[in-house]
Amino acid sequence: MSLRHALIGLLRERPASGYDLMQVFDKSLHQVWPATKSQVYAELAKLDEAGLITVTAEGPRGRREYAPTEAGLAELRHWMLETTPDETQRSETLLRVFLLGAVDRAQAKEFMLAIRERTLADIARLDALTDSIDWDWREDDDLLRYGAIVMEWGRRMMEMTRDWSEWAADRIPD
Repeated sequence: MSLRHALIGLLRERPASGYDLMQVFDKSLHQVWPATKSQVYAELAKLDEAGLITVTAEGPRGRREYAPTEAGLAELRHWMLETTPDETQRSETLLRVFLLGAVDRAQAKEFMLAIRERTLADIARLDALTDSIDWDWREDDDLLRYGAIVMEWGRRMMEMTRDWSEWAADRIPD
């Protein structure tokens, strides 16, 4: 996924400042596409320069709100519908699991159980986030609708990871 497209897509919902966009990333997108403040602000400047977003309001301390242009929306639709997603995934955790033969079996089992514990903590954080969201859906609130779908994917992946780590730990002989 491209940060550029994430920002255009978020701005499609409503005009927002870099600060506002960081709040969305921190609350919802950080699990699937983390971004730093410097990345967001740099990309907003590039998008503005490219004519894909425009400044809709300016406030104190240089605060700017942005909205997508028609060219930006066309770029977003092109990326979503006419390009194939890069589904390459890299997982340092899975690489370590693949190489667990480098440690003794007790350490390998401990490693798998540590994955389980981290996953349980992640599930608890996701549950707390879910509980903190006002799920009073409006028909036109795409961020809530599709955000809930992404959150459900995250929950299912976490549950699968928890189950898998338990299964794997059971397969490592003492």
